[in-house]
Amino acid sequence: MRTTPENDELVADPATPAPPRRGVGAAVLGRLVIVLAVLGLAGGGVWLVTKASAPVASPTTMEIPALQVKAADVKPGSVAPVNATVAGGATQQTTPQQAQPKPGKDPLAAWSDRAAQATGIPARALLAYGNAELAMRQMQPNCKVSWATLAGIGRIESNHGQYGGAVLGQDGRPSKPIIGVPLDGSPGVKAIGDTDGGQFDGDPAVDRAVGPMQFIPSTWRRYAADGNRDGVGDPQQIDDATLAAARYLCVNNRDMSAASGWWQGILSYNNSTEYAQKVFGLADDYAKAVAATK
Repeated sequence: MRTTPENDELVADPATPAPPRRGVGAAVLGRLVIVLAVLGLAGGGVWLVTKASAPVASPTTMEIPALQVKAADVKPGSVAPVNATVAGGATQQTTPQQAQPKPGKDPLAAWSDRAAQATGIPARALLAYGNAELAMRQMQPNCKVSWATLAGIGRIESNHGQYGGAVLGQDGRPSKPIIGVPLDGSPGVKAIGDTDGGQFDGDPAVDRAVGPMQFIPSTWRRYAADGNRDGVGDPQQIDDATLAAARYLCVNNRDMSAASGWWQGILSYNNSTEYAQKVFGLADDYAKAVAATK
């Protein structure tokens, strides 16, 4: 696998072969969000563990994980993925629900089940991606980050929490921790000394990227979030990790529905044009796949 040392805050790690790439429709999730507003699901918003701050450049390494994922033939900055504003004109007062799957009982879980059939993404991962979008619509409505974009990142970073044969549990945690390569200065790998005493990555010598969205421990501390509202921010838990990734993308109130904002956000996540083009293709296809199920 190829490695590139020119990356920013978050690190990708090799993933298993890509499932069929498909996408999502604005109308489906738009109706979902309206239903959530009407039913008054989950008041109180989402707990954040740390205060948002501007990204600080940090050298990392990125092994291209999704070698079978095709990079979209699109010029950086020219266009955003289709239906980037998934929830459409839904009320900005909509609050996210607690990300606990309750099939047949709440609209987000029902939507996740339907979208899973269209995209091949585990329903539990979709629950996290959808919940993170709803949370950011409440906290930073001008950012407009979509679940499809978060899903594209999640596919490349960890195959939606399934890297290395892991199984994503209903609690949102992989059956075994997802830990990246040691950032020890080996060929093609930047050297990043330990910043967490091994707390998150189990390595007291150097840092490693951790969890479904592959955070370096020092970056996790800046953007940590409690997406499932259990009182703890855990980079291995997909609700927490996805909301933290959304916060990272939305820093400085970036508009992720605009072409310029979308590419800036993804390239800040990983400073690789190929990486961004892969995320673009995945997000675009995921959006279109769900739209086709209407």
